[in-house]
Amino acid sequence: MNQDDAPDAAGQEPAEEASGAVETAAFVLGLRARGVRDAAVLGAMERVPREAFAPLAFRDLARRDLALPLPCGQTMTAPSVIATMLAALNPQGARVLEIGTGSGYATALLLRLGCAEVVSLERYATLARNARSRLDALGFGAAMVGLADGCAPPEEAGTFDRILVNGRLRDLPQALIDRLNPGGRLVGALDTPAGPRLVAIAQETDGPWRQVRETPLRIGPLTPGLAAYL
Repeated sequence: MNQDDAPDAAGQEPAEEASGAVETAAFVLGLRARGVRDAAVLGAMERVPREAFAPLAFRDLARRDLALPLPCGQTMTAPSVIATMLAALNPQGARVLEIGTGSGYATALLLRLGCAEVVSLERYATLARNARSRLDALGFGAAMVGLADGCAPPEEAGTFDRILVNGRLRDLPQALIDRLNPGGRLVGALDTPAGPRLVAIAQETDGPWRQVRETPLRIGPLTPGLAAYL
């Protein structure tokens, strides 16, 4: 083989990088087309690789707006749903409690958005362990991942400026609302006759107020309690 005909290994890397950049740009543009407008959230989703958190068998689908299967019968929420919730949460600079670590993808996004502290609680030991490993490997080791019932957080966790509930509930536990600092905000999803809808709760000095928005969310149910197995 003539030397000029040999593959240029060094030249392949820029091509791969260019392909990745195109995929990332298409991913972000797709989110914008689905109504995501928050620049900070879009920037975080551009910089945190979803495929690094997706199960190996589904990594080729990671940059599509799809929920993906996770171990323990759980799902990795679709990117547009996460983006909608993060935009409503406005977590920059806040101490954040995340309920339902899952793959750890939303945890990484919270850190990328500039949260002062992220405490993430997961009911499944398998998911908590896997998420911890991924977060450490990708440079998001500042997040605290704990095995606990997120609907009844341990007292030692303290109170928070923001709470993100990664799943839908019939109603929000008072134990969670009680963990909000004055001026704090909780974002999650509630079951309604029309399907799951975005809910935001703000903790005011005279008590919390709740706002159920018209925004539909394709998100799986959140199961209270600590899993006995898995």
